Amino acid sequence: MHTPNTGGIGISDTSAQDITITKNKSAKRYWLATCGVICTLLLYWVVEPAFSSWRSSDISISAKRIHLATVVRGDLVRDLSVQGQVVAAISPRLYSPAQGTINLFIDAGDTVQKGQVLASVDSPELTNELQQEESSLQKLKMELDRQRIQSKKQALENQKAVDLAKVALTAAEREKRRADKAFSTQSISQIDFEKAQDELENAKLVYKHAQQDADLSKESLAFEVQSKQLLVKRQALMVSDLSRKVARLDIRSPVSGIVGNLAAEQRNQVAKNQAILSVVDLSEFELEVDIPESYADDLAINMPALVTVNGSNHLAKLVSISPEIENNQVTGRVRFSKEDENGSALQPPRGLRQNQRLTTRILMENRTDVLMLSRGQFLESGSGRVAYVVEGNLAKRTNIVTGARSLSNVEVLSGLSANQQVIISSTDQFNDAQTVLITQ
Repeated sequence: MHTPNTGGIGISDTSAQDITITKNKSAKRYWLATCGVICTLLLYWVVEPAFSSWRSSDISISAKRIHLATVVRGDLVRDLSVQGQVVAAISPRLYSPAQGTINLFIDAGDTVQKGQVLASVDSPELTNELQQEESSLQKLKMELDRQRIQSKKQALENQKAVDLAKVALTAAEREKRRADKAFSTQSISQIDFEKAQDELENAKLVYKHAQQDADLSKESLAFEVQSKQLLVKRQALMVSDLSRKVARLDIRSPVSGIVGNLAAEQRNQVAKNQAILSVVDLSEFELEVDIPESYADDLAINMPALVTVNGSNHLAKLVSISPEIENNQVTGRVRFSKEDENGSALQPPRGLRQNQRLTTRILMENRTDVLMLSRGQFLESGSGRVAYVVEGNLAKRTNIVTGARSLSNVEVLSGLSANQQVIISSTDQFNDAQTVLITQ
């Protein structure tokens, strides 16, 4: 490098120390080749598994279009979820006891107590019939008293006849003894002696027949009194029945609760056995549930149930199942439990209303330590006999056997093992492929 002259003084440069370097082209090519080989190997290492999976799969699908679940071992509670409608367990409907005019003392929605008079029926016909039968009863009682007096009087007459016959018999016996002494001393004739004997025999017969007549008359009089008593009793029963009917003209509440709908208007004429009103007992509620026909054979009385009320579960049990099927459903009744499994008292849910709809789970079966999988559309797609097991990014078609099903899980009897990943979404899109590639 040349440096210009400054001030006439020459300064030498360092050009003599510079060395020219010649680049080695063969080393550069070697380095580039090495990098290329390494990149190729890395690319093959990354792409080859995916390419191998794609080559071995029949179809590919995005992971966003499927749902996975893990096969686990645990307790499977087989249950059924249905909608239940709250109904009053005790909701008696009251009817008119007789024909007449109705008087209502309450309005719909009023709170009433057990035994409170809610309405009354004016029935002159029934009241008049009661008075007539009461008069007949009094007449029969008087006739019974008269018969008793007559029986006592007749009994005295019969006793009088017996006593007179007894006196006559005693006199005849005395005359017989006198005749015996007189005949022994020849003071009377044979005829007089025989006459005394005949009189004694006659007195004995009269006394005997008087006693028999008295006994027979006593039985007859007792029979007459008993007949009158039965007539009085029969009439008393009729009066009692009519009195009960008249008392029922005052319609009383059989339970404590509220008055439901009124089926009759104030001061209207009502017929016998016509509906008047209903009373709803608010302390006892049940749920009326509609159960699918396919579950009817699996249900049994006293099966436990859980009723969800305002986010809380309440213990209940199935208390009845209809024997008839209507619209592919059977009707059941679920009642809230008053005690838990330990015998502790349970409080029924508060704030329930008639016709309120609640979700009810009926617990049909509890299987312990079973292999199970979350329920999904794959059960319908493969009829519960086919599942796709995920291994890496491949899903392989596997034949399975399923058992009991609950709302959230299904029992796996064979074909799967614990901790396996299974596609539980619909498998119709796989077109029965043996292997499916799952892409990201």
